[in-house]
Amino acid sequence: MASQPQPPLRRRLPLVPLLVLLCLSPAFAAGRVPVSVYYETLCPFCSAFVVNDLSRIFRTGISSISDLRLVPFGNGRVSADGTITCQHGEDECQLNAVEACVIRLWPDAEQHFPFIQCVEHLALTRKWDAWQYCFQETGLAYQPAIDCYNSGYGRQLVLQYAAATNALQPPHQFVPWVVVNGKPLGDDYMNFEAYICSAYDGKLPEACKGKHLAIAQETKASRGDKKHQMQMFHVDIY
Repeated sequence: MASQPQPPLRRRLPLVPLLVLLCLSPAFAAGRVPVSVYYETLCPFCSAFVVNDLSRIFRTGISSISDLRLVPFGNGRVSADGTITCQHGEDECQLNAVEACVIRLWPDAEQHFPFIQCVEHLALTRKWDAWQYCFQETGLAYQPAIDCYNSGYGRQLVLQYAAATNALQPPHQFVPWVVVNGKPLGDDYMNFEAYICSAYDGKLPEACKGKHLAIAQETKASRGDKKHQMQMFHVDIY
């Protein structure tokens, strides 16, 4: 019996190109590094961090490898009846809710961060009463944000942020409290860019090159007793 003719080779999908296509698909792309910043709007340390340090990742390209989440609540308190008390008074409670509305309405950090930065810059210069100017400055629509705040939805968002802040393990000790890739940075939060670069498993932006990540390693003291010392070494990111 004559054998059946094979289908033309051109009809077969080559295996190697298929694998290449799969590897280049978004499903195989390196995931962005989650970065959460727990803060309160009128905390001077928080404002300085947002304006002078966190803003830098948008200029250097590190924002392209990070998934930034801002959580405006900080050291506030929620009483049993749901009343929110803020560390720096009612103005801070209002601004926490306004920023929460802006974050919800424009969830992309590239859109909402300029507004947050604008408000925190005003806070640094003790001119936070002019916060509505930041809508004009950034081009975001004023009315949807104010409707969100006036409807009480902003307060509900702050309550959600309060729950997220209070659920932190270990609990936050101060603000700003920065968590990168699930790791709380504690006192080393100013080194957050190096942690982002170290956690990313894809092609790094130029701004990551030369970053030094200081890692604390607990080692036994040379005498062999129960005392420990902290040895610091650096990991260069190339």
